Amino acid sequence: MTVVGASLAGLYAARALRTQGFDGRLVIVGDEHHHPYDRPPLSKGFLTGATDQGQLALVDADDTADLYAEWYLGTRATALDAAGGTVLLDGDRSLDTDAVVIATGATPRLLPGPEPGEPAHTGVHTLRTLNDAQALRDDLARGPARVVVIGGGFIGAEVASSCAMLGHDVTVVEAAPLPLVPQLGDDMAKVCAGLHADHGVTLVAGTGVAGLQGGRGYSDHPDSPDRVTGVELTDGRLLPADVVVVGIGVRPSTDWLEDSGLLLKDGVVCDAGCVSSLPNVVAVGDVARVDGHRAEHWTSATEQAGVAVQNLLAGGTVATHRNLPYFWSDQYGVRIQFAGRRLPTDIPRIVEGSAEDRSFLACYERDGQTTAVLAVNRPRPFTRWRRELMRST
Repeated sequence: MTVVGASLAGLYAARALRTQGFDGRLVIVGDEHHHPYDRPPLSKGFLTGATDQGQLALVDADDTADLYAEWYLGTRATALDAAGGTVLLDGDRSLDTDAVVIATGATPRLLPGPEPGEPAHTGVHTLRTLNDAQALRDDLARGPARVVVIGGGFIGAEVASSCAMLGHDVTVVEAAPLPLVPQLGDDMAKVCAGLHADHGVTLVAGTGVAGLQGGRGYSDHPDSPDRVTGVELTDGRLLPADVVVVGIGVRPSTDWLEDSGLLLKDGVVCDAGCVSSLPNVVAVGDVARVDGHRAEHWTSATEQAGVAVQNLLAGGTVATHRNLPYFWSDQYGVRIQFAGRRLPTDIPRIVEGSAEDRSFLACYERDGQTTAVLAVNRPRPFTRWRRELMRST
């Protein structure tokens, strides 16, 4: 068995293979040099220095020994020949395999790059990996900076929160009229957007980014890349910037599968049991489009793994993954939690607490039924409501 992807979903799939009785050769391929680690703290505790690298680890020496797996870290899968039972790796290497778990996750979307042959500006970051977070943390440690975060989603908001906590001057740019409207709807998104102003962070919404400006940075060497100095907006404004963080979403990491014969559409297309269009290939986590939906959340990655492995070992779909969508975000000392399946026409109603106090629980309702629940700093009642929603799903 080969698990391609050595992050959360891949680790849980490898564990499931062993706990469900697979005792053959198990290979785990990961393009990072690190063993699996927890990504959510990267934009929060790790960025502020409250969490160190050791606290991010998802496995220790005993865990890796129990898996009895061969780890190919710092290795990129370049192609899959499912018919021939081969995973191709960089460096003209290959692995013979009987089955594959695809857990390659997602890759940050980027702003349009510089012209061919021109170096990219320094001081511009994305945040997906531990190396990304370390580079951003090092950049922020240079001293007080004007930070522009492009994208007001959960990652952007968390980074803005961490930068503000570190004492930087922070601006968030969001193309939509309000951040988080697709996830929360207009009314609740407006409340969460207010968190930025509460903590001295400027939110610039309803405009996009036209480009970045740069100038000579920390080096006067003629071949050194320019340091970012500003963000040009589509409405003509220029935001001064010493550090830019691009958080405009991700795309599933499926480039290496283009010639595999797998059905790809915003991820690896799978049935409700995480089984792909090819025999002996399943997909889990951010890269998997399961039963028409692709979820970029921690809980989905962990819950899908056991079902996918069960079906892989059975040789077909004998179990399905039917979870209640759930995600959370920590920003400005506030925990935001959401569970359920809301439609744009569902009406939110605050049933506990107050939006003005930034502490409340709201239910989304449709035809008299609760379809989703949102909590801001109300973790205990949220857990009860989430449990009730799970029972009724």
